[in-house]
Amino acid sequence: MTHARTPDHLTVVDHPLVQHKLTVMREAETSTASFRQLLREISLLLAYEVTRDLPLTSKRITTPLTEMDAPTLEGKKLALISILRAGNGLLDGVLELIPSARVGFVGLYRDEQTLQPVQYYFKVPADLPDRPVIAVDPMLATGNSSVAAVDLLKQAGATDIRFLCLLAAPEGVRRMKEAHPDVRIVTAAVDERLNEKGYILPGLGDAGDRMFGTK
Repeated sequence: MTHARTPDHLTVVDHPLVQHKLTVMREAETSTASFRQLLREISLLLAYEVTRDLPLTSKRITTPLTEMDAPTLEGKKLALISILRAGNGLLDGVLELIPSARVGFVGLYRDEQTLQPVQYYFKVPADLPDRPVIAVDPMLATGNSSVAAVDLLKQAGATDIRFLCLLAAPEGVRRMKEAHPDVRIVTAAVDERLNEKGYILPGLGDAGDRMFGTK
């Protein structure tokens, strides 16, 4: 997996497959079914990068030929936190790679007038302090909802948090760094800017609407 290391808080995954799939997702004529499938595929590829630095230990195993000390993940299993509702599209792909992960949900919607997040749901594993946490949401736009979600996760005790998104705007990256400099962002692209309604340009529209076929 190739990736472009920008500042320490941000990783842009520039693997050719990731970039190709993202281009198809951006196209307005891409169908809901194709968009959903591509999001699942690209999230699996991004998951390789966001889990790159998970700690390893070793255990004694027996292969068909001999015994050996083999690497295995250290500590408790990951917690994947979907920021509803669009986060569920990324969650599906990451779970294919890490099927034993614990799963939680943060429900936030954006007030279209103020662009501020409003919480309506919060259900996460009880032992977040002991787990690496990956929060997933396709879009890091203004950063307000993402920052609010990380606020809630830290209040629940999470200390090792990574943020996985498909697209980011420079404004959202800055907002997250200011509020949570310890949270690493992994994304497929950082686009140009936000428009007056807080949507990423050139972007791909509303990820939730395109994934679920709603307006």
